[in-house]
Amino acid sequence: MAKCDEGYLCEVCGHEVDHIVESDLYLRYILGLVDPEVLHIASERHLHCNPTFAQYIVHAEFPPVTVEGDFDKRRLDADFVASREQEITAGYTRLLEVAATDTPILEMRINRKT
Repeated sequence: MAKCDEGYLCEVCGHEVDHIVESDLYLRYILGLVDPEVLHIASERHLHCNPTFAQYIVHAEFPPVTVEGDFDKRRLDADFVASREQEITAGYTRLLEVAATDTPILEMRINRKT
């Protein structure tokens, strides 16, 4: 099978990332952490395959993720954790909105205050 026929494979587990709501890549894109020019060549992961990032999603549609060790959010500064949870959960909420519509890729990102 040609690479272009495989879809997006998770660099961690090797399985296909079937839906945008499972996509670490598209969540990072929505948050402005991935440039649109590299979106098609950037590495993909399932959100649950990137637990240090996914632990900050606090949403009824997303099962909680717990991380053990130094990057466990329970061991980090409470203000930092609250800020990350707000930012990443807002991105996940936007990801759900995008999945439910035909939003053009350049309009997917969250509008950030500058």
